Amino acid sequence: MPAELVSALRGRRLAVLTGAGISTDSGIPDYRGPGSPPRNPMTYQQFVGDEGFRRHYWARNHIGWRHLRRAEANAGHRALARMEAGGVVVGVITQNVDLLHQAAGSRRVIDLHGHYNEVVCLGCGTVITRAEMHTRLSALNPGFTERVRAVADVEVAPDADAVIGSTEGFAVAACERCGGMLKPNIVYFGENVPKARVAAAYELVDDGGALLVAGSSLAVMSGLRFVRHAAKAGKPVVIVNRGATRGDELATVKVEAGTSETLTALAAVLATPA
Repeated sequence: MPAELVSALRGRRLAVLTGAGISTDSGIPDYRGPGSPPRNPMTYQQFVGDEGFRRHYWARNHIGWRHLRRAEANAGHRALARMEAGGVVVGVITQNVDLLHQAAGSRRVIDLHGHYNEVVCLGCGTVITRAEMHTRLSALNPGFTERVRAVADVEVAPDADAVIGSTEGFAVAACERCGGMLKPNIVYFGENVPKARVAAAYELVDDGGALLVAGSSLAVMSGLRFVRHAAKAGKPVVIVNRGATRGDELATVKVEAGTSETLTALAAVLATPA
């Protein structure tokens, strides 16, 4: 455990910002970590503007979402939950959609980009569970999952987007209430995080005496802005991540290491009086 990391955080209550890197030990690949394959996530404009893109997304998600549902919280998630229970962590802002912080026992969690387990109608605002959407898609596309798995093993991205071949002929469900377009209740690239959620995240950062970033490259502004906010307020910023991040120049301490081992060690150290 680097002494400078402990020195920067000891005696302070921590706001925490997490990214896909904290969930890799749960079997969920990240987008930009070292060795990650190139990915081109679907944009909001593509999803709402093109029927073919929507079909492609829902077909892939129909395969991939259950991978997230089966994933379990890892040691890094559990360490943050223990630190919150012990009064060291004030809460977690996560860029992930996997709900693993809640599974680990964290109570104050802001799902900045939403989460995979809800579907919203863009017409009337009706929200249904992803399990209900799965039932409807299965009825519309009997045997689809079995045919895909018979061809090859399936790679799944952090947003439950499975990498499969042809999606031709896949039928997409519409809203049962108004016939409108259904979309996962997550924030797509090119879509804005709801203002109230952003305000709550800034409040969480303000409640902490330091900001700990775990497993994020901070490649998108939705996360980087909180690092800038903390640094501007003169609060220590500690980044634990494998690989460079866009916030490195603002970091008080940067640790190139995995999140599970580092957060587990940090939880033990910060629970011990100086």
